[in-house]
Amino acid sequence: MFDISRKKDAAQALMVLLMFCIPVILSWNSKTQLGAILESGSLKLVTRNSPSTYFIEKGVPAGFEYDLAKAYTEHLGIKLELVLPPTFSDIFSTMSERDGHIAGAMLTVTDERKESFEFSTPYLSTTTAVVYRTTKGIKAPKDLEDLISRNKTIQVIANSSHAELLSHLKEKHPALKWSESNEYSSVELLEQVHSKEIEYTIVDSVTFDAQKSFFPGLKKAFDLDKPQSLAWMLSPHNDQSLRNSINRFLELDSTKELIISLKEKYFNRSNPLGFYDTAAFKKDVENRLPKIEQFFYMAEQETDIDWQLLAAIGYQESHWNPKAVSPTGVKGIMMLTNAAAKEVDVTDRTDPQQSIIGGAHYLVSVMKKIPDRIPQPDHTWFALAGYNVGYGHLEDARVLTGRAGLNPDKWDDVKKHLPLLTQEKYFNTVRYGYARGYEPVHYVSNIRKYIELLSWEIQLRQAKRQKEEADMNPDHPSWDETTVVEDILPAL
Repeated sequence: MFDISRKKDAAQALMVLLMFCIPVILSWNSKTQLGAILESGSLKLVTRNSPSTYFIEKGVPAGFEYDLAKAYTEHLGIKLELVLPPTFSDIFSTMSERDGHIAGAMLTVTDERKESFEFSTPYLSTTTAVVYRTTKGIKAPKDLEDLISRNKTIQVIANSSHAELLSHLKEKHPALKWSESNEYSSVELLEQVHSKEIEYTIVDSVTFDAQKSFFPGLKKAFDLDKPQSLAWMLSPHNDQSLRNSINRFLELDSTKELIISLKEKYFNRSNPLGFYDTAAFKKDVENRLPKIEQFFYMAEQETDIDWQLLAAIGYQESHWNPKAVSPTGVKGIMMLTNAAAKEVDVTDRTDPQQSIIGGAHYLVSVMKKIPDRIPQPDHTWFALAGYNVGYGHLEDARVLTGRAGLNPDKWDDVKKHLPLLTQEKYFNTVRYGYARGYEPVHYVSNIRKYIELLSWEIQLRQAKRQKEEADMNPDHPSWDETTVVEDILPAL
């Protein structure tokens, strides 16, 4: 006879066994978030097209957030994909819809954001600064109360941490006036303050410090809050594998060293040119450059020298004035001597096309004199110094550098010794004698700054054009589709 009680005991035992086994079985069949990403072979970074996050520089992706995320995906052995939402606000909707794995866009960790998202270990800290343009006769606001008393409106980005901060401040200061918009980026707001279209904006100090040299006259009035953390943002997930992996990566000594170098590369930028030099350059980019820009492109095609480098040389030489003439008789946009013009078959030095293309070919001849063992970018800096002061004097400075026990193949060492060619006790000991050694040092420094300024103006021009195209065509794929970096480079 069958024992019913034993049957019940067996069934209960089987149920208990299943209760323990099912989670194990499920765990065998399910993947972690990180495991799924590794299997797919790529990680999606949600970011913006801006100088501090991601942009194309000379055909190559660049930007703090891009470089850091690229390092992380290389650490994992997978590819990086970019998701570029059309507005800052769309970063959050994109992450809410899980169309990206991480968001990296100089995002501040705030209490409100932590209610909906998770954050990695912070990698930078910043403060929120009120920015204004210096104006004769008007003092800068010294604090929030002073700013409110002026009855002015502060313009900020919609759904930003700055809008969140102002919303909280308004509870204590009802008279505080501010407006938010998705139409502009932080940099565009800085430009509007610079052009006096608006009077105040709020940006994080990291962004301001990186861009202030390009907007002469802009200053921080005061900080609105204590330092806050910047971190990558993630959508909430039961499995913390991706977040834990990111945090382990950020804690690596190599990553910390990388972050320091990226801060130096992208944020610690300075412009030694004066207020009026920079302002004049911005004006000439708009008025003079368009008339001759095509000739710099042509010169690049013939010589393989970057057109922005050639344009920077032309600006340093003549401020892009084709009729420029110096007291020594050099002429034209590239200020060629008669001898240099003959060497490169230029018959009319005041003809913009001849001058620019001829100047490029002359620079090639100078660059060939620089030893091949000297790597870039020092090879170019030596060529520019030789272009300015003459190759013989440059060689003399390199001799002095070697005598001092420093590296004659390193521009930072040689530029310290070029000025010594103005001193008799030094120039009497070298082959070519006296030279105005300070000039090539300033010449190279200015050209490097003009390259930086021009690159910035080109980025800004491209961003405006992309925005206009997006406004006319809301379905433009470059704004709302996930784009693999390797796929978009040819198009850019």
